[in-house]
Amino acid sequence: MCTLVILRRPGTDWPLMLAANRDEMVDRPWQAPGPHWSDRKDVIAGRDALSGGSWLGINRDGVVAAVLNRYGTLGPAPGKRSRGELVLEALDHADAATAAAALSELNPDAYRGFNLVIADTRHAFWLTLRPEESAIECQPLPTGLSMLTSRELNDPDSPRIQLYKPQFEVAPAPDPDTGDWRAWETLLASRSYGEAAGPGGAMCVEMEGGFATVSSSLIALTENPSKDPQWRFCPGRPDREAFEPLPLFER
Repeated sequence: MCTLVILRRPGTDWPLMLAANRDEMVDRPWQAPGPHWSDRKDVIAGRDALSGGSWLGINRDGVVAAVLNRYGTLGPAPGKRSRGELVLEALDHADAATAAAALSELNPDAYRGFNLVIADTRHAFWLTLRPEESAIECQPLPTGLSMLTSRELNDPDSPRIQLYKPQFEVAPAPDPDTGDWRAWETLLASRSYGEAAGPGGAMCVEMEGGFATVSSSLIALTENPSKDPQWRFCPGRPDREAFEPLPLFER
């Protein structure tokens, strides 16, 4: 169960900031975010080595996209396309609104259930395909802080969201200008969980059966033409490994 935190602050130098923990089977091979696709030279994204798709990426136009599995849909299924393709298809577009409109029209029967966030500095959208439904739903993300796991946006019934969304809301917002992401890095690395939820309710997980948090990301998009987007990446569990800045696009 991956986790995505989105902070929208229109009218600021950094109107979109995002935090993401990727939870996956630890033996599933992947590559750290980079320019992995020869036919998509303006895309930097993590690459799933099995499917060739991605879980999180950004393009030169400043569009960011992230996909999460819906509850009960971990892994591939016969006859279904990889959900990692959705991130790459979103990043083929120059703005979030156009991308969201295009992906809303995809054939829902081609995919297992998913949550997909597409955002830029002006707009942000949550697209979801619930396993029990036959249509992709698209909603704009509200201003302020939102949190998403394997069910609904800001789901009040999610133990992880119940515990951590209030903590993100009161934590000092990151300051990309000074490189201060400490509060969010600490929360992404947290192993705390509610008694009723068990270890799976933590932000950073390590479960029986080889399922765990395998990487973590912090992304900031800017409206200021003199500044560049930022991506800080942790190539393992964030309670064990450090975040480092990723090289993005040359001017």
